[in-house]
Amino acid sequence: MKQIIPEKSSEKVAKFLNKASLHKRDFAEMIGVTLSYVYNLIDETVPFSTRGTTIERISTVMEINPDEFGEYRIPQEPILVDESVEIIKDYLKENKLSVVNFLKSFPRKKRLDIVDMLRGAIPLPIDYKELKLIGKTLNIPNEELYSMWETRLKQVLESAGLNIYSNTELVNSMFDCAKKYLLKQQ
Repeated sequence: MKQIIPEKSSEKVAKFLNKASLHKRDFAEMIGVTLSYVYNLIDETVPFSTRGTTIERISTVMEINPDEFGEYRIPQEPILVDESVEIIKDYLKENKLSVVNFLKSFPRKKRLDIVDMLRGAIPLPIDYKELKLIGKTLNIPNEELYSMWETRLKQVLESAGLNIYSNTELVNSMFDCAKKYLLKQQ
């Protein structure tokens, strides 16, 4: 009986970069590490990371489960299950867009935030222009995008101490104005 030797994590990353034609510099930016770290990781000059955040970012970009890396252990951060982020993931599939190609449609400085959003470490952005860029890339209808933004902004208001239920009229008035303005801009 032949013994199956599991593929090393560094080899798995190297094969992915080659298959996706993804430059190591772009990959480093997407996962929030230095270029030299990626080179050292692939050359096995440094051990593969055991930091949950790094492995989760790598697995998000590679579109695999973090458990596929032997070094992965219990997550260091709580994972947010945000319905809007799940909708974005569904649109990725619907548009047959890989995470790498999706990330490439954003400015380099925003890619890490998008990766962290997709892996559940940070919520949907509250900046409508940022959300609009996500929506435009994924062909999300304006009404649905607005609804996602409104839900997210209500979460922010509640977490800041505003009781949106006892201030229903105020909140509804604010969002009616915002909706008219934002949807008129499109």
